[in-house]
Formats: sequence, structure tokens, C-alpha cells
Amino acid sequence: MRPDGQSEPLPAAYGGPGWSPRLDPMAAELGTIWAECVLSSEWRRLQAVLLHRPGPELGTPADPKAAQLLGPLALDRAQAQHDALAAALQASGVTVHMVEPPLEPAPNQMFVADLLFMTPEGAILGRPASTVRAGEERWVARRLAALGVPIVRSVSGRGTFEGADAAWLDDGTVLLGRGLRTNAAGAAQVAAVLAEMGVTTLQTELPPGAMHLMGQLRFADRDLALGWPGRVDAAAERALREHGYEIHWLPDEAEIVRGGALNFVTLGPRQILMAAGNAVTQRFYESLGIGCQTIEVDELLRAAGGIGCLTGVLHREPA
Repeated sequence: MRPDGQSEPLPAAYGGPGWSPRLDPMAAELGTIWAECVLSSEWRRLQAVLLHRPGPELGTPADPKAAQLLGPLALDRAQAQHDALAAALQASGVTVHMVEPPLEPAPNQMFVADLLFMTPEGAILGRPASTVRAGEERWVARRLAALGVPIVRSVSGRGTFEGADAAWLDDGTVLLGRGLRTNAAGAAQVAAVLAEMGVTTLQTELPPGAMHLMGQLRFADRDLALGWPGRVDAAAERALREHGYEIHWLPDEAEIVRGGALNFVTLGPRQILMAAGNAVTQRFYESLGIGCQTIEVDELLRAAGGIGCLTGVLHREPA
């Protein structure tokens, strides 16, 4: 009997015959209803990324430091180096999608890794900590929607979160750095949505002067982490070892600071794309069995970020 007392069956729209309940979990819809965009590791084969080619916004700031750049950039050279980054990724079999804002964005828009963090169910949209970068996430959200990538959480309220502060230790564990860019409120929101997916979040405090977790720690394989000596706290180091990682500390701090030697992108197990001009670090990586592709990014480094910061990872080969 229908609620209105009529004897006819309910229409399908009200749960009657023909009603089709949506029973599959979100993860099962990726690659069908939604785009294929799974991420639960830092080292499996890289398949799709999101980039923003720098444009006239780099020439806009009268005071580069006020725009959080280390100094003025030569736009033509910065664009050529960014084009080389995109080409190197494509040559490695990676699909490259571009963020192309309809309005002139902020000067740091090219650092896409800060603006999202991918999960097994879609993207967590960042909320940058600086007023200089406020709103960059809007253009990333717009592009994610156009690509069919679900946004499972947009950090809100007084929370701040930048994607370069989070890293997958394994399929069920994320290491999350709190500090200048990600505050306690933002970390709590990220941890809550990951918990809904059955993922444990381990939080670590970043040292003074650290921009992101990415700048202190990177991953080249399931059991191989690379770190900046003295910049990874004891709790994080213990968590890495408990999750099966060997940690190797880079031998040349000058190359970390000035050459972006730690700011690489992992293309696949023990295969990385790194900044050229870091001979000591490259030899060190190769001694660990890591294959290194190099590109020139010295002009882009003047904007206070490297290859890893520029690359918003959307999809890696599933487990």
C-alpha cells in the first residue's frame, strides 16, 4: 500500500519497482562514473599529474619577496623550464593535465602540489596558509571538476592545509606535517576524512623554517626514504622504520637548499625526475640504485619551490 492510501505500486522515483540503489563505494566508481585517480603511495608508477604553466603573474609583483618569491624571475626562461618538465613527464608515460585559470592567478599558482592531496577516493582540496596564495585552490577545484576527479573534502573554517605536507607511508597510513603551512585545524579535517576511508594519520611537527614535509622527506620506493639530516623529528623517523623504510640522509645540504636536490618527483620504484646541477646528490641516489632523470629548473627554484612542488600528482598505479 502506498503512503497516500492508493493500491498501485510506488513509482520508481519514490522507491517502487525500478528504483536502483547506489550501493558501490566511492572507490569502486573511480574509472567509471569518475575519472581514474587513485593514490595511496608515493612510489608506484606515476600515471597522471596536474601542472600550471607560469604566465604573466610572475612579472606582476613589484616586490618579489612580498609575493613569497626568492627574487625576480625571467618569465621566458621559467616557462621554458616548465615546458621541459611537462615534456619529461610525458616522455615517461605520464598524462599531463594543465590548470588554466580564466583570470590572472597569484604568482605561486604553479606550485600545484600544495593545492591538493590525492586519496583512494579522490582529492582533498588544500587551503593555503598565506593570504598571498588565498584562492589558488579555486582554480584547481575547477580543473579537478572538469577532469571528473571527485573532491572528497575542501579544508574549511580556520583550517589551513597544503598537500605538500602529507605523504603516504603505505596503503593505510599517511604522514602529515604540521607547521607553517598546515595548522592543527586543517590537520584534523584531513585526518577525519582519511579515517572515513580506513586510513590512519600520523602527525609530525615540522622544524622552524620548514616550508613543507615534502622539503624534508621524499620517497623513492616502498622501502626507501630520503631525508634532510636533522630536519625529520624522532617520532616521524620511528614511524618510517616501523613501516619498513630505510632512511638515507642526503650528504650535501647546499644542494638541498640551493639546488632543489630533495625536491624530486618519483616516476616509479627507484626512478626519479630531479633538478640538474646536483652532482653529489645524484651520485648518492645512484649509489642506492635510483635511476635519475634530470632537467634544468634553476629559474623556477627562484620562486621557492622545485619539481615536486610544481607537480600535483593525480594518479599512480594502483596496488
